[in-house]
Amino acid sequence: MIKTLGIILLSFTMQYCTYSQSQSTSNQKISNMDSTKKANNSVYSHTDQSKVNVSNDEWKKVLPKEIYDVARLKGTERPYTSKFEKSNDIGTYYCAVCGNALFRSDTKFDAGCGWPSFYEPISKTSVIYLEDNTYGMTRTEVECGRCKSHLGHVFNDGPPPTGMRYCINGVVLDFEKAKDAEKKYNEQNKHS
Repeated sequence: MIKTLGIILLSFTMQYCTYSQSQSTSNQKISNMDSTKKANNSVYSHTDQSKVNVSNDEWKKVLPKEIYDVARLKGTERPYTSKFEKSNDIGTYYCAVCGNALFRSDTKFDAGCGWPSFYEPISKTSVIYLEDNTYGMTRTEVECGRCKSHLGHVFNDGPPPTGMRYCINGVVLDFEKAKDAEKKYNEQNKHS
C-alpha cells in the first residue's frame, strides 16, 4: 500500500512538475558540481553541430555521476537543487554532455516547479521530442538534438508566446554568460 501510494505520488509530481514554493530554503540543496570541466570529453563543443553517437559505457567514463544518471539513464534530479532554477543571468544554456546550444536565458521563466523552465528552445534542431509512457502517463520527453541525452519534459502549460514549458533538469545544463555566449552563437550560425 505504501509503495503504491509512493508511485502514485511520484507519478503526479513528475507529470505536473509542481511543488510548493513555500518550501524552506534551508532544506534546499544547491548543486555545486562544476560541469564546465570537460577535459575527458572529446565531443564537448559549443560550435560543433555534428551528431554524437557514443555508447553509454563510454559516456559513463567521462561524465560525472550526477550528469550520467539524468542524461543517459533518464533520471530526474530532485526539485529545487539546480543552481540554474532561480538564476537570472543573461546568456545561453548548453547541454552539459555535448555542449549543444539548447536555450537562451530570455526564454527562461519561473514556473515554480523546482526545475529550470523555458518556453522555447534556441532552434528547431536543438532538441528532439519523444513520447514517454513511463509511470502510467503520456508525456513528451525532450532530448538533446546533438547527443540524444535526456533533458526533461515539455508541457503545454507555459507562458506566451509559445504556451510551452520545457521543464529541464538543471544538472544536464551548462551556462555561459551573454558576452561570450552571443559571440560563439553568432560564429556558429554565420556558416548555417
